[in-house]
Amino acid sequence: MILDTLFQILPTARWFFTAVIITMLNMNPDDKQMPAPKVRPATQAGSFYESDPKALAKEVDGYLARHAKDSTYANVAAVIVPHAGHYFSGNVAAAAYSAIPRDKQYKRIFMLGPSHYEWLNGASVNTEADYYATPLGRVKVDRETARQLTLADTVFTYRSKAHDREHCLEVQLPFLQRRMKTVPPIVPIIISTNDFMQMRRMAEVLKPYFNDENLFIISSDFSHYPAYKDAYKADGKTRDAILTGDVEKFILAVEENRRSGIPNLSTSACGEDPIITLMLMLDQSYDIKHLLYQNSGDIDHHDPRRVVGYHAFAILRKAAESKPSVEKTAAAASEPLTTGFTLTESDKNMLKQIARESIVAGFEGKTYHPDSKAIAASNPTLTKKCGAFVTLTQRGQLRGCIGLMSGSLPLYETVAEMAHSAAFEDPRFDPLRRGEFDKTDIEISVITPMRRIKSIDEFELHRHGIYIKKGYHSGTFLPQVADEVNWTKEEFLGHCSRDKAGLGWNGWRDAELYIYEAIVF
Repeated sequence: MILDTLFQILPTARWFFTAVIITMLNMNPDDKQMPAPKVRPATQAGSFYESDPKALAKEVDGYLARHAKDSTYANVAAVIVPHAGHYFSGNVAAAAYSAIPRDKQYKRIFMLGPSHYEWLNGASVNTEADYYATPLGRVKVDRETARQLTLADTVFTYRSKAHDREHCLEVQLPFLQRRMKTVPPIVPIIISTNDFMQMRRMAEVLKPYFNDENLFIISSDFSHYPAYKDAYKADGKTRDAILTGDVEKFILAVEENRRSGIPNLSTSACGEDPIITLMLMLDQSYDIKHLLYQNSGDIDHHDPRRVVGYHAFAILRKAAESKPSVEKTAAAASEPLTTGFTLTESDKNMLKQIARESIVAGFEGKTYHPDSKAIAASNPTLTKKCGAFVTLTQRGQLRGCIGLMSGSLPLYETVAEMAHSAAFEDPRFDPLRRGEFDKTDIEISVITPMRRIKSIDEFELHRHGIYIKKGYHSGTFLPQVADEVNWTKEEFLGHCSRDKAGLGWNGWRDAELYIYEAIVF
């Protein structure tokens, strides 16, 4: 009655209410509004490169056109590219991107660069952004892979300030957008640390992704602010060291440049950390090719007294026959647990002493270096390359735990590094204070080589640790975890699969399973 009266007074009201009712009928109560994608904006457009899309496309295409006749490499694994403003480093950057085949279909691109604004003492992976924007459009972020990196090792975290203003990755995107037919998702990683072992841990986590499916882009400028001729000299030394593929020679070259007394030389490579991380993943299966060098004095001749150097490199995979096959690699991983690998009481005491001295050195801001010759003479077993975890507890409560599943260093060095990391770099805890040291217990778990199993009948609770791997997902539980919980074998696997590998409770059932033992003391 009230509505009829209203419709008589306001004829248009009938149409309004009819529209509302139709809209309500068409609404699905189960519909949920999707959140807007999170886009990291183009903060450097108009500064490091053109902000107008047409001008930017023309600029980048012009640089790429200079290298239209350059060789491309179907086996390119990574490139080292400068990240200055396009006006200064665009030509050298284009030399690197021109080495990448336009139609190569990569699954994802890992982008590693240094932090210019935020000290991280580690690496920050952008797990928040869905896209990175440039004036040319959006580039998708592989957030799932980014998240897996943060789960794999605590050296990877997410710090928004490391990405908000950072230019070293953003300036690369327009080149990808104009060079590649389809830009795959990216994994943006910013690194800043002065800890070599942290970079080794980063390399350990990233190395399974360092395959033909993925491309790695390492962002770095080189000499900063020497005179023109001095830049050529310093950058030549750095170039030659990188071409050897020997990370120690690269670090030595940077150090020699630093000590050379070259006026105004503040750094030989601002992307030293990402370059080291890359080089730690290389072996004899790769060739390194230098593509181009220029410095800012070659572009702008107004002030040759203060220049910045730019190199472009391509890292190429050698022919498949010279590289271990996937089958051989899997077979090596499936070898039986090493027999006869034991640690004497003297070995264990030596490792405990190394762990303690490493932590004590850390209180003084120093890095402890064990006497390798003395250890090799007195405890030769400790020179074998094994993984190890160092766990710190106070009255039975965890105070820090860091480790590596496999060892690329001698065991004594791994323990020294892991002890320092457990004490001062576990992000779950504040750094250990000197006053806490006397009440802190140190436990070391030395990891034996892993063996792949076909049935969980081969896995023994309390004796074996489990390592679950599927694709790029992986996770592990040490053997002693079983001593701390009251789980069945299936629950042990389920928790590891869900909580560590990110595969879900039953993900272990179609994953690769490996067992190993730990010598715990």
